[in-house]
Amino acid sequence: MDDIPEDDLEESRAALAPTLDATAALLPWVEKSRPPRFDAQLNERWIAASRRLEQAWAQRHGAGADDVRPAVFNLYTIALETADSDCLRLGEALADAADRLEEGNPSPRLLAALSGTIESLRDPLGLEHDAFAERARHFAGRLETTVSTSDASQRSPVLDRLFVSEAHEQLELLRDALAALPPDAYVLTTEALKLAQDAETLEIWGVMHLARQFADAVTQNTNELDGNAAREQLLALLDTLEKTIAAVPT
Repeated sequence: MDDIPEDDLEESRAALAPTLDATAALLPWVEKSRPPRFDAQLNERWIAASRRLEQAWAQRHGAGADDVRPAVFNLYTIALETADSDCLRLGEALADAADRLEEGNPSPRLLAALSGTIESLRDPLGLEHDAFAERARHFAGRLETTVSTSDASQRSPVLDRLFVSEAHEQLELLRDALAALPPDAYVLTTEALKLAQDAETLEIWGVMHLARQFADAVTQNTNELDGNAAREQLLALLDTLEKTIAAVPT
């Protein structure tokens, strides 16, 4: 700095002054965070209720069979407390969907809409997520449309094609996990259960039962997955799964 003439330094400072002033003026706006829209405790209760619903939905074929409806209405109660129109609409749509679910024989579209909605509630920011209102309107609309559809048996070729495409990718993951040394029991179990859930959503019962059978076989042979007998059993199930998925009309 001693080698730079003082006049040059002054000129540089003068040239930078407008930029520095503008930057200083912007700093308060950059540092200022958006104030929360909801009471912090209310949002914490919403997040906890969302997690409860997610857990009940994931376990609806087992321990959580009777927990989905109470979990939905618990979330709806909190939605009423928010007095927010988007939140209220989402709560009402979930409650209507839960009522339709209780009637039995839910359509694949209803199950898919509920799965998508419940998954969207997983966000750790809860009500304070920037896109919450937009998400709430989207999923509420999807649930409302699904609940109002009278033809529960109508299939969607688009959904079936998407399922088959994704199922083939999951089969590849399962084959790779089985071929690993040692076989990856976690991937084998989680991917098989995911495939079973996706198949159930679309009422593709054959694939659902085979995928669950595969997951059960992995669990039963956890300590022997690298043995020939376990590998042959699981490979045979994968071959049957592949043939069953290929038979899905698209």
